[in-house]
Amino acid sequence: MYCQTLLRGIGVVLLTAGACCRLCPASVDNRKRSLPCCISINQVQMVGTHNSYHAGLTPQMAALLQKANPAAYAALDYRHASLPEQFDHGIRQIELDVYADAQGGRYAHPSGPMVAMKAGIAGAAPEPVDPRMLPPGMKVMHVQDLDYRSTCQPFTACLAQIRDWSRAHPRHLPIFILIETKTDVPTKTMPMVTPEPFDTAAFDELDREIRSVFSASEMITPDQVRGAHATLEEAVLHSGWPTVEAARGKVLFLMDQRPAGPAYLQGHPSLRGRLLFTNAEPGEPDAAFIERNEGSEEEIARLVRAGYLVRTRADADTAEARSGNTSRRDRALRSGAQIVSTDYPSSEPSPWTGYAVRLPESETARCNPVNAPASCSTATLDK
Repeated sequence: MYCQTLLRGIGVVLLTAGACCRLCPASVDNRKRSLPCCISINQVQMVGTHNSYHAGLTPQMAALLQKANPAAYAALDYRHASLPEQFDHGIRQIELDVYADAQGGRYAHPSGPMVAMKAGIAGAAPEPVDPRMLPPGMKVMHVQDLDYRSTCQPFTACLAQIRDWSRAHPRHLPIFILIETKTDVPTKTMPMVTPEPFDTAAFDELDREIRSVFSASEMITPDQVRGAHATLEEAVLHSGWPTVEAARGKVLFLMDQRPAGPAYLQGHPSLRGRLLFTNAEPGEPDAAFIERNEGSEEEIARLVRAGYLVRTRADADTAEARSGNTSRRDRALRSGAQIVSTDYPSSEPSPWTGYAVRLPESETARCNPVNAPASCSTATLDK
């Protein structure tokens, strides 16, 4: 397990597990002594947001979907504040949907407005060209041509917002950045741009763009977690994740969709040299992060106890927000999943029912109800 001690004038020093818990109480100043020195980031639970960049449909796209596909409209009828605002309200996990755009301009002229005009939607008109969509580089949006508004653009600009907030709050709990690489095949009901494939070269570019914004010292990477172990899974099941103290002020990148894993792993066994933790299955060499968005409470708890980092969802497609049903949310929180993702954090409650996801003890994080040691104190986690 990663352990550390705070040494005056030097900062965080990583020590072996045995040394950590002996030295930490004597070396931490009085304000820090209430925090157990060996609480790991997988022994904490926090609330995250789903599609965190989502700025909502444009009025003409909303009108088009309400007319053509009311169910799809209902599922997309949510929006989030800017990333820095979410961090200010205690969110420590976000999700960014990323499209490759090697030549630039691929998504600069969305076809949706033209479809809306042909459908007779009042006020429909072509979208002005967004200059941020013209240069080469990854773009952030939910669905090309249809649901394309983002609170930040392009991908590197979103990362810069995260980095700037992080540097301004150097004691924050680690921020988990979930990346979904989008390659959805266009529907046949309207003309849509075909996304570029996310092959190994595209993933190399994704890593390059991340490194262009964040320095190595600002990230927790698979190589750091693996250490001297043969595989990443071996490391998390036997040595564990970094401590909360060692991870403060840092970011950690996670991969959303499992099918993209093989291309990202090609030439990088057990994620050597890579930045994202893949969404893997137990037993695989790269298994450290696992998604169970609809997993049972019992299964998630078993994975958490084993040492994996788990993300689940408290709600989806605005269903719980409209009904006010909290059963899925409550199961997710009880399961011990370290990341519980929602479209409705406490700062953005449902406009229909007031439904929201919040932790019972802390808006930002709490000691994990499944695997945190008895010495963990929720009150000392967030700074």
